Amino acid sequence: MTRRLSLLVNITGAGNHPGAWTLPGRAPDAYVDPDHHLRVARTAERGALDGVFLADIPALHGDIGRGPGQALEPSMLLTYLAAATERIGVVFTGSTTLNEPYNLARRVLSLDHAAQGRAGWNAVATFFPDAARNFGLDTVLDPATRYRRAEEFIGLVHRLWDSWEDGALITDTRGARFADPDRIHAAGHTGEFFDVAGPLNVPRSPQGRPVTMQAGASPPGVALAGRFAEAVYTPLLDHEAARGYRARLAEQARGYGREVSGIRLLPGLTPVLGSTEAEARARFAALEAGVHEDARQLARVARTLGLDPATTDPEAPLTEAQLSGPPPDRLPTGFFRAHAEIARREGLSLAGLAARTIGGHRSVVGTPERIADDLTDWWAAGLVDGFTLLPDALPDGLEAFVDHVLPILRDRGAFRHGYTGTTLRDHLGLPAPAPSYEPSEQKSYEPSEQKGATAR
Repeated sequence: MTRRLSLLVNITGAGNHPGAWTLPGRAPDAYVDPDHHLRVARTAERGALDGVFLADIPALHGDIGRGPGQALEPSMLLTYLAAATERIGVVFTGSTTLNEPYNLARRVLSLDHAAQGRAGWNAVATFFPDAARNFGLDTVLDPATRYRRAEEFIGLVHRLWDSWEDGALITDTRGARFADPDRIHAAGHTGEFFDVAGPLNVPRSPQGRPVTMQAGASPPGVALAGRFAEAVYTPLLDHEAARGYRARLAEQARGYGREVSGIRLLPGLTPVLGSTEAEARARFAALEAGVHEDARQLARVARTLGLDPATTDPEAPLTEAQLSGPPPDRLPTGFFRAHAEIARREGLSLAGLAARTIGGHRSVVGTPERIADDLTDWWAAGLVDGFTLLPDALPDGLEAFVDHVLPILRDRGAFRHGYTGTTLRDHLGLPAPAPSYEPSEQKSYEPSEQKGATAR
């Protein structure tokens, strides 16, 4: 198979820049409008992108007084998008901290059937205190416990997705045989966190399994990705960070008998496009002008490092004391590490660091040619398999990318001219995984004699 860039788009409401909702000509409440999301999804499909991705934190956006965040429940919204599109993949974020494996496995696999094999699950070990309190928890679980739970959770979800063998659904109307119970397997799982009988009541995915994505950048996150992930979404701010991350991911994958070639590394990237460099810089300036001073990029980067923007000299190189942490409580460890490492390597000031990122991910401000050069530079060097795009403002930020950057990438042979398959696995070039059950351990489902009882 010819190697091509993989491209997802993260639909971050009005856009990845917090000033996106203030730009002229757009509805400020678009973040709760399904048709706004559908316009973005159809633009992505017109460009033959691999999929649309929805992040999710099940709590009120912390800075809601100054701008929108994510709001609509992702599996519901993605079902709507899947029904109104034909080829684009749909990737759902679901927490391993705040869900139960059976319900989540059923929800994602139902989405996958609704999308005819175009669904993926981004597994996250949620750590936000506000979200925990919405689920009856006084505080978040400690990191070690969260990741042990996540490991058990993902393995169990995979096992549930494999409950039905291919061919278990017979639908023989003449012989009155609907399904073969001998080819439907109970999970029979008892672990540290979960006790689940199974099997799932939904047949096997049209693509074998929904694609498993993981968004961790901390050491336990990389270990989790090495074991389970088929695609990884993470902040990588320079070549050195990408090389180091891929090496760590490869080491973890080998420990589980996997090869890193079977994992698509798709870091976040925010392009800010203009027909000229000056026009691109003017667009970024307009985005920054739309937010309060303490929400602008300089202040956001300072808070990512746990610094007070009011007392930090923006032009002075950041010191080791300023970069040594600990990470802020309400921000992902991976974002802190990514910013601290590049500032340390390159001797960056707060202003220099702010010029490289938007919303914690790498940004590139410039013409279509500059954006295309950047993408192909990273991809051709083998640092990444593609990117998760976080357009600065939606829908026009993605429309400009599809109309002006993709043609350049296609001319260079880096991106496909159209879809060649029908499933998300096809788009990403991923094979269907082997079932979780080895033949020697398969246990056929035996229905309970008592109607309505749970089989165990």
